[in-house]
Order: sequence, then structure tokens, then C-alpha cells
Amino acid sequence: MTTATAPPVGNGASISLRVGVLALQGSFREHMTLLRSVPGVTVLEVRTAEELHSCAGLIIPGGESTTMAHVAERWGLVPELRAFAAAGKPIWGTCAGMIFLADRADGMKQGGQTLVGGLDISVSRNFFGAQVNSFETQLSVPECFKPYGGEPTFRALFIRAPAVLSAGVGVHTLASYTLTAEEAAAQGRASVAVAVRSGVLLATAFHPELTTDSRWHRLFVDMVRENYKGGCESTGIAIVSLVPDAYASVRNRPNDVPIYGKEFMKVEAYTQPTTTAKQA
Repeated sequence: MTTATAPPVGNGASISLRVGVLALQGSFREHMTLLRSVPGVTVLEVRTAEELHSCAGLIIPGGESTTMAHVAERWGLVPELRAFAAAGKPIWGTCAGMIFLADRADGMKQGGQTLVGGLDISVSRNFFGAQVNSFETQLSVPECFKPYGGEPTFRALFIRAPAVLSAGVGVHTLASYTLTAEEAAAQGRASVAVAVRSGVLLATAFHPELTTDSRWHRLFVDMVRENYKGGCESTGIAIVSLVPDAYASVRNRPNDVPIYGKEFMKVEAYTQPTTTAKQA
């Protein structure tokens, strides 16, 4: 196992922690954009074992969890990801990444799905339904957001999203979603956990990377910093000197689209397109 390292250079202002984003499939570029808005972070696209083990923390993005698992297996990354988690390095999984981190998952396709595991939760892969049932809402911020200020709620985008059905001891719920009456009747519960943390592992069922609110990314970076100071600081692992970012010239995404409630999305989804007769 190769670990790319570089010694700290100068004072604290001249060094940066390296945070990786698994770049096999899904919304990894959107995560990188928000990570770059957090001071003291160097961002790396991760596709190889060497790139992975050079990072102090890793984000597994949203996407198609089965596809992501197949690519990771083909490229030999699954054991490396498990070793990364076992080494106690912080990992944050969003949507598909939450499924990847879970110890248990239901609703999987025939033949099952490879999981990295490590997070003592059971998830339902498509708890909220198919792609057409995707929606956006506002959820209350967790207590740990206080240092970052901002609004008392945050935008939560659920895209064919999973949810946490149960969690073990030591897994803390950071955000919950209150089900509609229709959902509650179907699921047999009034609410469901959609963001959890256990030690250095963080998982969200929604997509913070598709908004301009960087507070979830700031929380994860703080988790990485705390873990680095607690165990890796003397080794220089995942510290790099600040150099011009190769992606600095990439144009940022446009501002957020408006929030659409579930009722709007349902109407939009089932509206048939208007057809016109062909002209003679």
C-alpha cells in the first residue's frame, strides 16, 4: 500500500489538508466545488488506491450505487476503501454513498450489492420511491451546525433516496424527515433518519452538493481536521503545500434552482405533453 505524503511547509496558513472525492460515477464534481469553498482544503479526485491513501478524508458521492459498486470492484478499490475505513479515516457518504457505507441494506437488485460497510445502520435503498418521486424540502439544522451560523433550516434534495431504517448504539441522528400522511401509512412510521454520524463516519440520504449551502462540507472538513490532529499530525500524512488548483478555472455551477414541494413534483411528473396536429 503506497501513501503519498508531503511534509508541512511553513506555518499553518501555508499547508492544507487533502480531502478526496471518489470519482467513479455520480456527483463528485459538485462535491469538489463546495469543498473548494472551505479554507485550508486541497481536493483530489480519487480513482486509484494511491490517490485514496494520500487523503485524510473521503467523500463517496451520490449516484447509482450498483454501478459505483461494480466499477469499484473492477478497479480493485473495494478492499482499499474498507482498509481506509478500518484505519479510522473520516468518510462521508451522500445518497448512494450512504448505501455504500451501511452495514446492511435492503431493496437491493438480484444478486445483492457490494458494500464497504463500517457504519452500523440498516438502510432502504429506495425508501422514497423511484426517480419520479424525487423531491426537495427544508429540514432543521443539527446542533453541530451552530459554529457555522446561517439559517435554522437547510435545503435537502432527495433523488431516488435511501433512508435509515435502524441504527446501532453509537450512531447519532443529525437530521430526520417527517413523513407525509400517505408515506406514514405506507411505511408504518411517522419519521425516518436521513443524516447520521458515528465517530468519523457521516452519511446523508440527501444531496448537499447540489445546493450552495456549504455547512455539511464544513462539518465534514472539521471532522477530518479533528481526526488528523488526534492521530496523524506527527506523520505529515495527507498534508500538502498549497499550490495552484488544477481545477481552479472550472466555472462554478449556476445558483440553486427554486425549491419544489412534493405536490408540485407529482403534478409535474404526471402532466402529459401537449401534442399538436401535423400541418398539411
